[in-house]
Amino acid sequence: MTEHVAISLDNIFDWCRKNNISIGGACKSYFDFLARLLQQQVKLKIPIFTIYLLPDSEHSDDYLVFSDLMADFFYGLSENPIISEHKIKVSIFGKWYKLPGKSVEALKKTIESTKDYDSFFVNFCVNYDGHEEIVDACRLMAKQVELGRIDSEMITKDTIKENLYSSYFLPPDVIFIYGERKLSGLLLWDSVGAKIIFADKSFMEFEEGDFERLENKD
Repeated sequence: MTEHVAISLDNIFDWCRKNNISIGGACKSYFDFLARLLQQQVKLKIPIFTIYLLPDSEHSDDYLVFSDLMADFFYGLSENPIISEHKIKVSIFGKWYKLPGKSVEALKKTIESTKDYDSFFVNFCVNYDGHEEIVDACRLMAKQVELGRIDSEMITKDTIKENLYSSYFLPPDVIFIYGERKLSGLLLWDSVGAKIIFADKSFMEFEEGDFERLENKD
């Protein structure tokens, strides 16, 4: 049984430049597709989804437009019936607290409104970098050693896992990658042993049956 599916979305900024479409013009479809991902999670009864939504990036004009529209998406998500009816807990991985204020407030609201749910879990990676996740874990462990809470000789793979953003979750069974056929660094520590499936298309071409069809294409 598949317990955890991770999904790496391609860079919407690159897609918009390639297709000569504004970020604002593309985001409605993009966020509609994101909402439909949650429907797929419930339909397929997959307990955990982790979605690489927004990479750690310079705050360009396009990035700020996307961030603003993302805030609207999360404000709506916190009131989406599928969240409350199916008890989907939303978590955010990454340095999302460094985003513009409107985005931070929207993310806080969604986290707070779903904190007691436990039937399904969806993790959004926002302002996220897989290497930084491991670096931050190392910093936490260094601080614990400094305070005398742990001994450096006692640090194991399990200790590192306990200090990752994803510490409470099983590693992914499958990682779906939209866009280019390359790894994005999503759940870098936890990705060992995961099945990698390339969609060979942009997330802007998302279809409801993608997961079933792609898993069986081999």
